[in-house]
Amino acid sequence: MTTINAIAIPGSLRSRSLNRAALVAASELAPAGLEIAIHGLEGIPLYNADDEGATGFPSRVAALREAVAGADALLIATPEYNSSVTGALKNAIDWLSRGPDSPLPGKPAAILGAGGRFGTLRAQLHLREILLGNRVDLVLSPQVMIDLAPTRFDDDLRLTDDRFRDQIARLLEALAEKVASRD
Repeated sequence: MTTINAIAIPGSLRSRSLNRAALVAASELAPAGLEIAIHGLEGIPLYNADDEGATGFPSRVAALREAVAGADALLIATPEYNSSVTGALKNAIDWLSRGPDSPLPGKPAAILGAGGRFGTLRAQLHLREILLGNRVDLVLSPQVMIDLAPTRFDDDLRLTDDRFRDQIARLLEALAEKVASRD
C-alpha cells in the first residue's frame, strides 16, 4: 500500500485554535495509508508583488510552497472571520498561487472548519471559490462545518463530538480515494 501524504493548513494563527485542533483530530482519524502533517501559517509576511519581484519567496513562504508541492493532498481547516476566510489563510493562498510553478493546480484537496452558530458556512463558500479559481481538485462532499465549536472540544482541545469525528473520517476517506483515483 502506498502512503498518501497530506499537508494540513489551519487558517488561524491562534495558539488554541479549534481549527488546528480539528486537524489534530483529522490526523487521528485518517484512514490507513493517509499521513497528515500540520503546517501552520505563522511568520508568513503579507503578500506584496514588489517584494516577490525583488527578493523572491521569503523563507517561510518557500517552506510552505515546498510542503504543498511535495504533498499528495491538501487539507485546510478554516475558521470564519467577518463572514469569510481569515486574512492569514487568504494571504497564504495568494503566495501559493504565484508563478508558473504554483503547487495548487490539480492538487487534490479537502476543507473543513470549526466555528460559531453556522459553523463555517460562509468561509467555506469563499474558500471553495478561491481554491477552484486556482484549479485545485476539491473534494465536494461530505462538507464538515463544526458548529458551536467551543462546545465540541474539551479543555485539552480534543474533538469529542462523534458526529463531527465521523464526518471528518468520511471526508478523509473521500480525499484518499480522490488521490488514489489519480494514479
